[in-house]
Amino acid sequence: MTEDIFEIYDNQQVQQLVGPQDNNLQIIEQMLDVEISSFGNQIKIIGEEGAVKQAHKALEILQHKLNKGIEITIQEVKAAVRLGSGYTEDTNEENLADIVLKTKKRHIYPRSATQAKYIQEMMKNEMVFGLGPAGTGKTYLAVALAVSMMLEGKIDKIILSRPAVEAGENLGFLPGDLKDKVDPYLRPLYDALYEMLPAEQVDKKLAIGEIEIAPLAFMRGRTLSNAFVILDEAQNTTPMQMKMFLTRLGENSRMVINGDLSQVDLPRGVISGLKDALDTLDKVEGISSVTFNASDVVRHGLVAKIVKAYEEKGKRQHGYD
Repeated sequence: MTEDIFEIYDNQQVQQLVGPQDNNLQIIEQMLDVEISSFGNQIKIIGEEGAVKQAHKALEILQHKLNKGIEITIQEVKAAVRLGSGYTEDTNEENLADIVLKTKKRHIYPRSATQAKYIQEMMKNEMVFGLGPAGTGKTYLAVALAVSMMLEGKIDKIILSRPAVEAGENLGFLPGDLKDKVDPYLRPLYDALYEMLPAEQVDKKLAIGEIEIAPLAFMRGRTLSNAFVILDEAQNTTPMQMKMFLTRLGENSRMVINGDLSQVDLPRGVISGLKDALDTLDKVEGISSVTFNASDVVRHGLVAKIVKAYEEKGKRQHGYD
C-alpha cells in the first residue's frame, strides 16, 4: 500500500475540492478503490501505487480547473479521474486539462484521457479514425472541433455524413421524399450541432450550405476543400464506399471517420469498409487512429458497464480488439 499527501493552501479551494460532505473525494475513492480523507489543508490518499498516483493527478486537475474559474461538478470529478490515467512522468508537453473546444453555446472539455488524445490527434492530422463504442463522445467531439474551427475562420464548411444502413432497414420503404427518408439516420449529427450553435445560426448555415448533412452516397464525384468532413457510423460502409469517401479529401480539409466494428449492420458476408480501410491504410503516414473502450463512456454509468460486458463477450466469441 502507498500513502500520499495532497496539499492545498487556499481554504476556499479546499471546500470546493472536497465537495459537500466530502462527496467529491468519495467519488474518487469509488472510481479508483483508494481511501481518501481530508484534514485541514491536506488530503491523504492510501491505496495501490498506481491508483494513488491517478487520484493525486485527478486532484491536481480539479485544482487547475478551480484556478481557471470552472465549477467542480460530479461530472468534472469523474472526468478528472479519467484524465488522470492519461498522465505519465513524461507528460510535459500539454496539460490535458487545458484542452478546450470553444463553441457559441458552450466550452467543451475532454472527459477522459482518450478523448484528450482524440482531440489532439484531430488537431494535428488531416485524417483521423475514431474507433469504439457509442457514448464515448467520438462524433460529439469531432463536431465540436469542426464548429470551433469554423468560428475561428480556419475552414469554410462542415460536412457531416453517415451511410443510410441501420438495423436492416431499406430507405425505399420509408415514407416521404429523400430528405424525409435520410433525416432519421442523420438526427444525431443535427443534435450535436444544436448543442453548440444557436438554432438560428445552424438553420442559416444549413440553408446557405456552410453546414451540410447528407448521406454518404451524396459524396460521390466531389472534391471537399476548405472543409471539416465527418463520417459517422463508418462500420456500415462497404470497402468501395469507404474508398470513394476517403478520396474526396481536398486542400485545407480534415476528415474524421468514426465507427464501432462490433456494431456492423451490413448484410452477412459483406466486409466493413471501416475494417478494410484500417487494414489498408495502417502504414500510411499522416493518418491517425484512436481507440475508445468502455472506460471512456461518458453517458450514464450503467451504459459503461453494459458496453464493457459486450466487449468481453465479443472478445470471447469473435476476437474483437
